[in-house]
Amino acid sequence: MGLDDKIENAAENAGGKAKEGAGKATGNERLEAEGKGDQVKADLKNAGEKVKDAFKH
Repeated sequence: MGLDDKIENAAENAGGKAKEGAGKATGNERLEAEGKGDQVKADLKNAGEKVKDAFKH
């Protein structure tokens, strides 16, 4: 996994957590769900990168 990918995925995960927190704080269920979705997407990207790395070695 490249450093750029790690940084991008971490930023997406952090953004998702911020959205989720803002959604909870304001009672906006849609924003909260969107934040959770962003976190899942970042986690899936990380998993995919780890699989690619495993096949490279």
